[in-house]
Amino acid sequence: MTEPRVNWLTFEQLEDSLAVQPKPVLLFFHTEWCSYCKKMVRETFTNESVVNSINQNYYAVEFDAESVQEVAFDGVVLRNESRQKRTGQYHDLVKLLMGKNKRPTFPFTILLNADFSIKSTNFNYLSVKQILKIL
Repeated sequence: MTEPRVNWLTFEQLEDSLAVQPKPVLLFFHTEWCSYCKKMVRETFTNESVVNSINQNYYAVEFDAESVQEVAFDGVVLRNESRQKRTGQYHDLVKLLMGKNKRPTFPFTILLNADFSIKSTNFNYLSVKQILKIL
């Protein structure tokens, strides 16, 4: 039996999907060094109830906050000022979504309504019970 999996999309795939069928969005930002991020990937995002709820009701995007890849979304290209992946060098997309005065904290999960208004922002580990409550 295969483990249930979230149908993760890239930002480009998200834009295409939203153009065809608007739907709420779950954005999950993580880093390679974040132990709670890994725990969410390993435990929360493999729970059958969580996976089913996300896959049925949301488009989901997971993104490495320190990624150096360019992201084109809604006619804007966002990038990491650093050309090499470095701890603490965050992608402009992350900076934009966190706001100017916030210190990055991971994992960072945002739920957006279909009209892209923010439903909830969470700068912490979410257990199965916690994420099911906000979904």
